Amino acid sequence: MSAKDGGYFSRLVRKLTSDVDELDADDLSEKSEAVGAQRACDCRSGDEVTVLGRLRSVELCPEDKAATLRAELFDGTEGVTLVWLGRRRIPGIEPGRTIKARGRMAERDGHKVLYNPFYELQTTS
Repeated sequence: MSAKDGGYFSRLVRKLTSDVDELDADDLSEKSEAVGAQRACDCRSGDEVTVLGRLRSVELCPEDKAATLRAELFDGTEGVTLVWLGRRRIPGIEPGRTIKARGRMAERDGHKVLYNPFYELQTTS
C-alpha cells in the first residue's frame, strides 16, 4: 500500500464516521480555497476580503424601519453577516444559496460584518 492509498483510506474512514455538519463545513472550506477566497476565521476588521459560503439565514427588515437586508454567510470556519443598506430584497439572496461576497470586513457587537458587499451567486455543483 502506498502513502497515497493511506490518505485515501483515512479520508474514507473520516467521511464514514464524521457528522454531516462537519463534512458540510469541510466541503465549504475546500470550495472557498479553490476559488481564492479567504477563510472567515482568518479575516480581520479593516481587511478587504473575499469570502465564499452558504447563506444560513436571510432577515428582511420590518416595513416600518429603514430598508436593510441581512444574511448570515457560513464558510465552514465562521459566520459573517452580510448587510445591504437600502434594500429590502435581492433576488437570489435566500437561505441555502452559496455566494461569494467581497468587501471591507467590519466588526459589530463582536461579529464579523460586510456592509453592502459585492456578491456573486454560485451555481450548485
